[in-house]
Amino acid sequence: MSTTTIETVAQLEERLSEPTAGVVETLRHVPGDILVLGVAGKMGPTLARLARRAADAAGSPRRVIGVSRFSAPGQMEELTAHGVEAVRCDLLDEEAVAKLPDAPNVIYMAGMKFGATGNESLTWAMNSYLPAIVCRRYRRSRIVAFSTGNHYGLVPVTSGGSREVDLPNPVGEYAMSCLGRERIFEHFSRTLNIPVALIRLNYACELRYGVLVDIAQQVWSNKPVDTTMGYLNTIWQGDANAMALQAFARTATPPFVVNVTGPERLSVRGVAGQFGRILDKRLKFTGAEAQTALLSNASRAFQMFGPPRVNASQLIEMVADWVQRGGATLNKPTHFETRDGKF
Repeated sequence: MSTTTIETVAQLEERLSEPTAGVVETLRHVPGDILVLGVAGKMGPTLARLARRAADAAGSPRRVIGVSRFSAPGQMEELTAHGVEAVRCDLLDEEAVAKLPDAPNVIYMAGMKFGATGNESLTWAMNSYLPAIVCRRYRRSRIVAFSTGNHYGLVPVTSGGSREVDLPNPVGEYAMSCLGRERIFEHFSRTLNIPVALIRLNYACELRYGVLVDIAQQVWSNKPVDTTMGYLNTIWQGDANAMALQAFARTATPPFVVNVTGPERLSVRGVAGQFGRILDKRLKFTGAEAQTALLSNASRAFQMFGPPRVNASQLIEMVADWVQRGGATLNKPTHFETRDGKF
């Protein structure tokens, strides 16, 4: 994929929703409408647009339907302008979920992370109870559910990252509730014979949001960069969404599980240094690198879906250019430096 300068939000969202050959090929062989639950989050709008564009490119007529509470103005209109049907629904309302359209392909993107501390009951309801509602309603569908590598816990930075076969070691109620989400999907996959894929994502990044945006903004604003969580993985959001859609061809009972992140183990100090050089800023640091970090090994995803189109160096350059020109942000820090599981 070309990494030429992106100057506007419209150009950014066009790039994020650009179909890969793998997604187009998947949708040629996986028929039926696609329902995206929790579509109004950070990744959902461009994933829905990606699905729409890939289905059109595959010559595979179908509906792409996005479901959310749509609490922000203009969200529904933006989706419908790009051929995605928008349906308003509180997913915790079982009667409302029962009235949603049928669809043989369901993408589950709903969840709660930030604000979990102090609001633990809602966190568990969203992350661990809601999957049961969805599984009962869509027991005859394929389900691709977004999860997180957070439930692996911190691992030695020299380990190569957590693999899908590693036992979970969640720290904090957010990570515990995410493990609960996976267990609920696994339970209903086994008992109701629902084909499921679980996408354990670590840090999707675009130009308005992500760990690299957090670090770039700190460097640009002459703020100290915290190096305590000294290493990270991240992936271009467009590539993460493409891999998730390709997972429709891999759904299974019990669930197919795959880590999705970039191949590089990035040093926070090193990334800040790259931003410092590009942005011509003097660096400030705080903390010292711990010997553990939240890291995942996504080699299984690359074997099945192909490597990311955008590598870390390209993404750093794109983020730096965006931040330097005052590009819009979602104003949602990732809090990637958090080590105690409290979000």
